Amino acid sequence: MALLVDAHGRTIRDLRISITDRCNFRCLYCLPETEEAADFFRSSLKSDSRPIYREWKPKSHFLSYEEIARVTGIAAALGVNKVRLTGGEPLLRRDVSKLVEQLAAISGIKDIALTTNGFSFLNNAVALKKAGLNRVTFSLDSLDSNNFKRLAGKEALKEVLKSITRAKELGFSPVRINAVIIRDMNDHEIVPLAQFALDHGLGIRFIEFMPLDSRKAWQKIHVVAGSEILKILQTKFDLEPLGLEHASATAKRWRIAGGKSEIGLITPVSEPFCGQCNRIRLTSDGKLRTCLFSLEEHDLKPQLRERVDDEVLSQWLHDVVLKKEIGHRIGQDQFQRPDRTMSAIGG
Repeated sequence: MALLVDAHGRTIRDLRISITDRCNFRCLYCLPETEEAADFFRSSLKSDSRPIYREWKPKSHFLSYEEIARVTGIAAALGVNKVRLTGGEPLLRRDVSKLVEQLAAISGIKDIALTTNGFSFLNNAVALKKAGLNRVTFSLDSLDSNNFKRLAGKEALKEVLKSITRAKELGFSPVRINAVIIRDMNDHEIVPLAQFALDHGLGIRFIEFMPLDSRKAWQKIHVVAGSEILKILQTKFDLEPLGLEHASATAKRWRIAGGKSEIGLITPVSEPFCGQCNRIRLTSDGKLRTCLFSLEEHDLKPQLRERVDDEVLSQWLHDVVLKKEIGHRIGQDQFQRPDRTMSAIGG
């Protein structure tokens, strides 16, 4: 069957799979349910910041590993060659290495990556490597233990740093860190985070704060634009511009002169990169999303549970991809937040 191509001529190559919406962190930009987060939003917005409580969901609510592998296999036959496992925190699901092993066996899948907060990585690292995981990205928004706790809602910096070291030891390549920058919270750590990446031979991605927090307290005043981050970095480092990693890459890249570390800026708010987007997302409960900010989801789970054949599922994927949005509208009057937040959508 033909490749997955949307109505705007973009060929889908990248599948982001959220395997759980649970998380053991409460990051300010995602699940801000801590006292520190409430204080920050209350002081900046004078808003109500009471905790949000989520109902328990049965195991059947979520896709099984076998269902995820089946969808990935069908997508691979239609041209998808990259998979990233996300959450919530993906390592809260048991035996993630078994899923990685299934995905690694699929013809056409060339790259399997994982985004994690790192807290449980040490216990899973060897099994994940043996199963075929190629790359790992850690969320690391602060190098100061107190500020880390304010941002992540958990005292876990030591565990995350140990996990990063272990990933390097095991030969994952590249090992990257993601840092979401929020004004007046961690914008003073931009240079230290870049220096940490340089010292440890890591890639780093600085990400603009996006309107996907469960508190729905995001405002543009909290966003530190990529151009501002770049100016701050240029005061400390000699940066050598790099081209895009590939045509559909999300990050503008630079190399720190004299080292191997690469800095990337992901700027969905100030400089959207939708034009070449080649990604679709599968949520843990079986919804296909054609954009991180989609207002519409496409329910794949009934197709899987009713045991329709692969040809029918392939056609279903083609039909959904044709509806892929030309882009999001952050910052425009027409912009609407999706009902679901980052923890439920997957990064």
